Amino acid sequence: MWYNITIDLGHTDASYEEAKRALVLGASLATHTFNGMRGFTHREPGALGAFLTEEGVYCELIADCVHVSPVAMKMLVKAKGADKIILITDSMMAAGLSDGEYLLSGQKVIVKNGTATLPDGTLAGSTLTLNRAIYNMVNEVGVSLQDAVKMATLNPAKALKLIGKGRIEAGNDADLVIFDENVNILKVIKS
Repeated sequence: MWYNITIDLGHTDASYEEAKRALVLGASLATHTFNGMRGFTHREPGALGAFLTEEGVYCELIADCVHVSPVAMKMLVKAKGADKIILITDSMMAAGLSDGEYLLSGQKVIVKNGTATLPDGTLAGSTLTLNRAIYNMVNEVGVSLQDAVKMATLNPAKALKLIGKGRIEAGNDADLVIFDENVNILKVIKS
């Protein structure tokens, strides 16, 4: 039986050629673009090179300005355009909470200035919320509010081939988030 499955690539040491082959075989989504993957160089572009140059690939982005610098986020927008980027949070239990100590899969996580790390300094998820990711894309990267919202709504629905999601139109789910000019959430409407 055939299922509607999306194949993601990420947290990989794949070479450019290996990633390109996976894309040819049907992978279509880059998990946590830039993070946990072989670094990009001019002689070995790695999986990132394949993600940035192949048109059909959607790229997830943790837009907290910690996991990925605003410069790299701008580069991603220039390479992929607003239609192929998916904003994600990679949030752990401390999202929306104050700095302090938390657990992630049984490991101690220290949150300081909103950044979650293991005691050795390794990033341990994030405390990002999706409204802050939208805010960062607008204010740190310079994309339009409309494009940033699309990256958080329509693009993931398209990438996952979800019907009735991601846009406001007759017949779709009426799940809405109302926010102010600083993208602070004022109200959530769930159908």
